Amino acid sequence: MSKNALVSFKGTKNINTEIQLTGSKSECNRALIISALSKKLVKVENLSNAADTVTLNGILSKLGVEGSELEGDAKPKTANSELVDVGPAGTAMRFLSAYLSAKNGNFLLTGTERMKQRPIGILAEALKKIGANISYAENEGFPPLNIIGPLDQKTAQVKIKGDISSQYISALLMIAPVLPQGLTLEIEGELTSKPYVDMTLDMLAEVGIAHSWNGNSISIEPQAFKPGTLVVEPDWSAASYWYSIAALADEAEISLPALKDKSLQGDSQIQKIMKIFGIATSKTEKGISISNLGLSLDTNQVLDLKTCPDLAQTIVVIAAALGKNMAFTGLETLKIKETDRIAALQNELAKIGVTLTEDNLVYTLNTDNLHFPDKITIATYEDHRMAMAFAPLALLINEVEIEEMQVVEKSYPYYWEDLKKAGFEIQEI
Repeated sequence: MSKNALVSFKGTKNINTEIQLTGSKSECNRALIISALSKKLVKVENLSNAADTVTLNGILSKLGVEGSELEGDAKPKTANSELVDVGPAGTAMRFLSAYLSAKNGNFLLTGTERMKQRPIGILAEALKKIGANISYAENEGFPPLNIIGPLDQKTAQVKIKGDISSQYISALLMIAPVLPQGLTLEIEGELTSKPYVDMTLDMLAEVGIAHSWNGNSISIEPQAFKPGTLVVEPDWSAASYWYSIAALADEAEISLPALKDKSLQGDSQIQKIMKIFGIATSKTEKGISISNLGLSLDTNQVLDLKTCPDLAQTIVVIAAALGKNMAFTGLETLKIKETDRIAALQNELAKIGVTLTEDNLVYTLNTDNLHFPDKITIATYEDHRMAMAFAPLALLINEVEIEEMQVVEKSYPYYWEDLKKAGFEIQEI
């Protein structure tokens, strides 16, 4: 049975700690796919212990790398589908849709019931245009997918919308080097989450894969991977929760070893964003250190989060808890994540008297009725980021109960243990 976490913080709200974060889930999952496509010429170090990465690594290990690339007139090994179940791992679903299309075999790619509600049609149709043999096992445009590979490439040109999910683009870019004709992606409309596409291209470049990016077109020619090692940086998404803790504490000095101030990860933008709330980031010999300067800059601005949507819940909760009537844009993709994150935020913020309303894609916080009850219970909606965004409210509320505490395993399994190191009391109930 699922357990809840009762989070509290006794005494003065002064945080002074060092936290060693797990490897970046975003980098790890790309590195694993690149390693598999290279037939293990590319090694991966500092793998994340996040559930999504463990799931993807297990699937790729089980599948093996033999015949993983398009090889002449190779035919599917068997007429029977091999079940590939990603569970709730959205990144794995997107990346494997492309990877399995280039792999020799017959696969049924599926996941949890929530995963079956998350759209995959834009990526699947792009792959089909390239030449992939993909069909929808249940509902059109959604998992599960029947995939028979390897694909028979029909074209090297494909268009894909840029404002839905950058993971679709990354999935296609990673298989591009092993396609006989390579691939040119024409991105239609505005590209959201651009840093994640940059991350993919930078990681490919580390192992010898060149690309050209002209206007809205990204091209990768067929080419071989060079032997190398992708060393995964700790997770900036996980770091964002420590910025939240620093912002809500009276005083804070938090050391985060091995994080780079100049990072491949788009979520490293948290450094700049948190200056608004008086949180400073400084480079150290070991990594970075964050501290609460007790100053708050002008928050009467519209904060655009389109390039770092995974930070949205953290930042919105911080602003709400500090009584900032801020406005946000770039939250369009939040409705198709682990849950409808907009609705989830609206529901849970209401418990402290805060509203989040949308008008023409601008989301505005109203904290005029902000209040902190003695105890609050937060629903997580099977979403790891809801748990981790709201738990720091224990610095302002006597007891914060987080439902289904195990959801953090998706990206930050040691979250509760790390909170204990910082002085929080965690009781399983």
